[in-house]
Amino acid sequence: MYDFRKFYIDGAWVSPATHRDLEVVNPATERSVGVISLGSAADVDKAVRAARTAFESFSQTSREERMALLQRIIETMQKHLPRLGEVISDEMGAPLGLAVQIQAGAGIGHFMSALTALQTFEFEEPLGATLVRREPIGVCGLITPWNWPINQIACKVAPALATGCTVILKPSEVAPLCAHVFAEILEEAGVPKGVFNLVDGDGPTVGEALARHPDVDMISFTGSTRAGIQVAKVAADTVKRVSQELGGKSANIILDDADLTAAIRSGVMPMLINSGQSCNAPSRMLVPAPLYDEAVRIAKSVAERTVVGDPKASGTTMGPVASKVQFDKIQGLIQRGIDEGARLVTGGPGRPDELTRGYFVRPTIFADVTNSMTIAREEIFGPVLVLIPYQDEQEAVRIANDTVYGLAGYVHSSDLERARRVAKQLRAGMIHINGAQIDMNAPFGGYKQSGNGREWGREGLKEFLETKAVLGHFAEQ
Repeated sequence: MYDFRKFYIDGAWVSPATHRDLEVVNPATERSVGVISLGSAADVDKAVRAARTAFESFSQTSREERMALLQRIIETMQKHLPRLGEVISDEMGAPLGLAVQIQAGAGIGHFMSALTALQTFEFEEPLGATLVRREPIGVCGLITPWNWPINQIACKVAPALATGCTVILKPSEVAPLCAHVFAEILEEAGVPKGVFNLVDGDGPTVGEALARHPDVDMISFTGSTRAGIQVAKVAADTVKRVSQELGGKSANIILDDADLTAAIRSGVMPMLINSGQSCNAPSRMLVPAPLYDEAVRIAKSVAERTVVGDPKASGTTMGPVASKVQFDKIQGLIQRGIDEGARLVTGGPGRPDELTRGYFVRPTIFADVTNSMTIAREEIFGPVLVLIPYQDEQEAVRIANDTVYGLAGYVHSSDLERARRVAKQLRAGMIHINGAQIDMNAPFGGYKQSGNGREWGREGLKEFLETKAVLGHFAEQ
């Protein structure tokens, strides 16, 4: 059992203003794996005061001082990588190898990316007689989700520290344990007191207190579009910056000249990794009508080779989804797909036959889906893929863009110029051509209801900076 009932505020582990415990459930066993405290507005106030005080000095540190700090954090995270991964696996169900190498490893990757960007970032530049300065925005409230917990914590904390901001982190109460290990890592790495603060809690209490607080200059939020809208509304009264990375329903266009087997496999696997709990997952696969039956067959074979089970067991490739709430939502949407007339190719409602406990979902593929069906419109956030046929390239682009979301898009073609042409037409923030992998130095974020900010690398630093024009700075005496 992990006992993490204290918050990290002003460089110390402190008790909450009011004691209110919450058990954290291991989704593979449905048993408690740890306990945290749920914070209050009073705890947020305390953390904001610490961050505001620390900002006065930390915002004035040199680039070299902050680079050295990031390097110490990287080295300390590397030392604690196995423990970090084990905690992630326990709290949200990722297979242990994925949790250590990919989930926890991504956290290190974001600090390395921020360090690289910081080395050459231009904080000042001349514009005629004017000096344009980019300065840290101030005290930042960071609200992070449960699906890739350290990844999303690190991609906010790293650029905030790199630019000289101070932060208060509210991790998801579904998977908060790794955030405490992360706080211990930052403490060991020598982050100055008050620069990083951690307060656990739920969205309506701690999340809204952060968004509402007049001394918080910026909110960086990752989560559902519904919750993001609420955060933005609450933050509006204080006119603070709100940077959001929200939901997705990304289309994967398989063009008729693509290597069909490779493209289908490349499209199915991301729906199974992390149990499909990725906002940028290619959850709508668009296939030319003449190739549709063969594509369905290939997708079915890939899904049915998935090994679903104990995250700690050797050979497991997919664990449970993160919570009962998530499990129930996915089950309801699978049934909705059946009720609306989609053809169930494999998977379906309920757990895999051999599993009687845990929030395990069958890898599920639907065919004969139209883009108006619920399973093609709503973000399912589970291992559920829908296949949609199309007649020509123009129809594929139209279907791909027919969504309220715009986080990612995917194109497969043997003709790179053709793939580039289609990619330019997709209204989404990130386009993957022929299975290209994530680049942590490239901007991450979306169009439309997928959000309004950019994270990662150089663009991630910009989110945490204000721009000041010093007119007459270069005027002749």
